[in-house]
Amino acid sequence: MSRPPRPANRRPASRLAPRRVAKAPPAQPKLILLNKPFDVLTQFNDSEGRATLKDFVDVPGIYPAGRLDRDSEGLLLLTNDGRLQARIADPKHKLPKTYWVQVEGEPSEEQLDQLRKGVQLNDGPTLPAEARRLEEPRLWERDPPVRFRKSVPTAWLELVIREGRNRQVRRMTAAVGLPTLRLVRVRIGPWQLDGLQPGQWREVSPEL
Repeated sequence: MSRPPRPANRRPASRLAPRRVAKAPPAQPKLILLNKPFDVLTQFNDSEGRATLKDFVDVPGIYPAGRLDRDSEGLLLLTNDGRLQARIADPKHKLPKTYWVQVEGEPSEEQLDQLRKGVQLNDGPTLPAEARRLEEPRLWERDPPVRFRKSVPTAWLELVIREGRNRQVRRMTAAVGLPTLRLVRVRIGPWQLDGLQPGQWREVSPEL
């Protein structure tokens, strides 16, 4: 017996266009605080074999909320929740980020005032920042250690910014004549290091 002809407007099932399904938020949002060590990339893979987050965090399905330069240290947030990631990383939310910065030179009140008012960078002026002198903080030893020049003094600053430009803090201090030697992020919004040593992490409530 011959088969009935297939309707002209019907396509084989294998050729049907795939249906797009909206990605649901994770059933259990996670937020991890990591003290990123110096010389570690803010990503989980690297084709050149350099140190990455994978060497320290073994939690599947998470990704960084924002970045921290390879030559910078300190607090990095990781999450599996896209909406939380956007709230943390998107500069429009102006989440304050606090840095302890070791600079070359003796900061003057005029230089600190420049940072507070905002400085002109090659991609435009920065927003005003909070800036103050800081007594040398008790931090872990950096590996490798910072190179100093015996004839040039150094000092520590605390800077609080609400932007996220590439290498912004380093460019800001350089713009006022205070090159950065060491940069440690200690706080993002309500989250802070709280005793985490380089490479250590802990999970906290994802509530913002």
